[in-house]
Amino acid sequence: MRLYNTLSRKIEELKPQSPPQVKVYTCGPTVYDYAHVGHWFNYVRMDSLIRTLKANGYSPTWIMNITDVGHLTSDSDEGEDKLQKGARREGKSAWDIAEFYTRDFIDGMRLLNITEPNKMPKATDHISEQIDLIKILEQDGFIYVIDDGVYFDTSKFPDYSKFARLDLDEQLPGARVSFNPSKRNGSDFALWKFTPTGQQRDMEWDSPWGKGFPGWHIECSAMSLKYLGETLDIHTGGIDHVPVHHTNEIAQSQSATGKPLSRLWLHSNHVTIDGIKISKSLENGIRLQDIADKKIPLEALRLHIMESHYRNQSKFTWQSLQAAQNRWQDLRAMAVLRWQPRAIISDAATFALEDIPKQLLRIMSNDLDTPQALRFLSTVSNQILSVLIEKGKVKQYEIMLKGIDEIMGFNLLQQPDITDSQKKLLADHEVARSEQKWEISDKLRDKLFNQKIGLRDTPQGTIWFRL
Repeated sequence: MRLYNTLSRKIEELKPQSPPQVKVYTCGPTVYDYAHVGHWFNYVRMDSLIRTLKANGYSPTWIMNITDVGHLTSDSDEGEDKLQKGARREGKSAWDIAEFYTRDFIDGMRLLNITEPNKMPKATDHISEQIDLIKILEQDGFIYVIDDGVYFDTSKFPDYSKFARLDLDEQLPGARVSFNPSKRNGSDFALWKFTPTGQQRDMEWDSPWGKGFPGWHIECSAMSLKYLGETLDIHTGGIDHVPVHHTNEIAQSQSATGKPLSRLWLHSNHVTIDGIKISKSLENGIRLQDIADKKIPLEALRLHIMESHYRNQSKFTWQSLQAAQNRWQDLRAMAVLRWQPRAIISDAATFALEDIPKQLLRIMSNDLDTPQALRFLSTVSNQILSVLIEKGKVKQYEIMLKGIDEIMGFNLLQQPDITDSQKKLLADHEVARSEQKWEISDKLRDKLFNQKIGLRDTPQGTIWFRL
């Protein structure tokens, strides 16, 4: 299995430390608002990674954190905590906000058939681990304290700019992170932020340095260390994490352990709508509910996400989502043939059913090439819908569908049969056609159409599909 490594800037063969185990950490959501499609692009892509690992015989241990404190609105060390911002917006406590949007995110994962991680730890449940990690950095001389918090001194970590290939000397103060004149270096970042004098936050804890809350970056280092050990096999996240969040994770983790944080880094590129990056701050995000309100199945969104490669900048439009829905209809029509096999000359197909998941896996194992995988599946579905399947190959056909589902996450094998009453209408339709009673057959076709069942007449009989 080959993947692009952000660290080396090249595609590499995956070499886990202790195969078949693969230790994978994904930066999860900040739960102060609904996730938008830009977020879901990232998480569906990470699900493709996990599914491809499993299909290749690996046993991934997948940890995805929940950021429920410490992520400030500037994505660095200034501004309001996003959870406090959500609390003020909705007139609730930060704890209530975190609980509500965590549940909503997990519901969204289920709707998109994203594999459940082995664990989804919350930052607020791991305050002691974060404090302990900061203590280690303190003992080794990597931190200093100023009026608003405890900071990591990036000058003490010589490779700080290596991962993102930053030229810190050429960057103006505040160009990359919010500028604080009290910091020793412009790139220094907060490990612990103090509660401002005279204020009381919903989320605050005592620490050796003062009452406050953890910085955004320290949580991922603490939780990945606890659940996956000192060195990961794969660390994933959005490409926007490279210059700040992941660069800071590397600095603090490797300073504490003396070992590489991760052997391979995999990043999902940006998603745009109307040529602009989707962002909560720009209020141009589209929610899963917005898609459902338009009667578009979320399977179509999953497929649409996979139409673009994870390393390419992607475009979301309603038109492209509609096109993906049409593509999903073809796959679903292929899937329900298992309920209606017809004797057909099998030599008309240019592939063997058992080879389809194998070929799909070969494609996905080449840097998660989902666009090529979908092109292959379109070729397969077009041929199968043309030649149909034989009664004696239904079991083999179901094994094929299961193999596709395990790799792509489409749930084709779960597509149901029509009801007994609909089967009766279909049988009556076929009798009317055979007797050339066209008016009756058309009325029966219309009845099924009103029940969202379409019909396709073939020389072997009528095939149904869901509209």
